[in-house]
Amino acid sequence: MASRAYWKGYLKLLLVTCAVTLTPATTEGDKVRFHTINRKSGERIRTRYADSVSGKLVDDDDVAKGYAKGEDDYLILEDEDLDAVQLESTRTIDIAEFVPEDTIEWVYYDSPYFVVPDDEVGEEAFVVIREAMAASGVVGIARLVLGNRERAVMLQPWDRGIILWTLRFGDEVRDEDEYFDPIDDHKPDAKMLGMVEKIISGRTTTWSDDLMRDPVQDRLLEIIKSKQKPKRASKAKAPVEADDEGDAPNNVIDLMSALKKSLEAKPAAKKTKGR
Repeated sequence: MASRAYWKGYLKLLLVTCAVTLTPATTEGDKVRFHTINRKSGERIRTRYADSVSGKLVDDDDVAKGYAKGEDDYLILEDEDLDAVQLESTRTIDIAEFVPEDTIEWVYYDSPYFVVPDDEVGEEAFVVIREAMAASGVVGIARLVLGNRERAVMLQPWDRGIILWTLRFGDEVRDEDEYFDPIDDHKPDAKMLGMVEKIISGRTTTWSDDLMRDPVQDRLLEIIKSKQKPKRASKAKAPVEADDEGDAPNNVIDLMSALKKSLEAKPAAKKTKGR
């Protein structure tokens, strides 16, 4: 069953407009979530704002947004100040420009949403915009208010719909040169390179969402299930002593030796399903 729309508004390209809805393309609805509980009473704990100096609780009407001018020196911004810099319309995705689809680096991608027509009247305009972008090999760039925050967004034709990606702003993405430049730019040993390529080849499989299973989630569910069962008396197990010689990687082993052993190890069989 399809989820309810997260956002309703209009997709606009100059004079072409159609009603659309946005629904998050990902979900964490099945994730195990915890509440903060008072261990003594078993009741949930409510979070309240407190003054950092006096420790007293602050009334909701006195909670404001402040810009730090210096240490313990803040400039208070009122709601009207923040409203003045927002988009004029919070219900229109106005495509301002287009860029080639393969020119936006993945590090700018944030969260994906499904965009679909909201009624039959606007479906033709939606399809025309989608197909024109696909034929031109471009994606649309616009701005949109989501969750009370203005975001840069990218619209990408996808199957019979459009994927809208919220994008990180330029000052949110670090310069990779600062981190990668210190790495030596020398060519690897040809023999070692061939060995690693062989290892990669032996472990290359077909993409499946089964590859993205969350083992922590599965273990948490097992723990929760076991705690819901009536407890039975059981003999305490003696703690297992750690093996000093374990399987911890030995840094003394040289790279060539490690690669040879890696090639000798057979990859475990994987069950995959085609996409």
